[in-house]
Amino acid sequence: MHPRLPLPEAGGGEDLDAFFAWLHEAIPQVAHYGIQQPAWKDSTLSWRVALADNLNDKGTGFGGALAGETTLLGWCWTTLWLRAQGRAQDVVIAEGQQRFLVPVTADYHMQCFPLEADGIARLDTALTEKGRGRIKLVQRVYCGDTLCIEAQGSYAVLK
Repeated sequence: MHPRLPLPEAGGGEDLDAFFAWLHEAIPQVAHYGIQQPAWKDSTLSWRVALADNLNDKGTGFGGALAGETTLLGWCWTTLWLRAQGRAQDVVIAEGQQRFLVPVTADYHMQCFPLEADGIARLDTALTEKGRGRIKLVQRVYCGDTLCIEAQGSYAVLK
C-alpha cells in the first residue's frame, strides 16, 4: 500500500500538480497515460491526454487504455472531492461501463462530473450518517468537439 498524500490545508485548495505527482508514484500505470493539464472547475474534473501514449495497432485510441483512463478520472474526481471535504478515505469503482461512439483519432480531452444533480449532496449525507457512500459519475472523452466515448461509473467511498 502506498502512503497517503497529506490532506490540503483547510481552505487552501488542492495542489493538482502535487496530487498528480503522488498519483504517478501510487499507481505506476498513470505515468504511461500521458495525462496533461488537470483542472477542477465547479464540479467538473478535466484533463488532456496525448494520443501517442495510448495508440492501438490501427493508429487510434486503444480501448483498454481509454477505459482505464475513464475509470481513473472518476476515481480522481471522487478522491479530490473527498480531500476538499477534509476526508482521507479509500475510493473504489463498484461498477462501470463505456460506450465507444467514434474512434479517438487525435489528442483528446476528458471531463468527469456527477450523473445526478443531487449526487454530491447524497454522497455527503451518506458519509455523515454512515461514514461511507457512493456517487455515480459521467466521464466523457472528446476529440475537439466530437464526443468519442461516454462512460459512467459508480464509485464507492469506504469507511
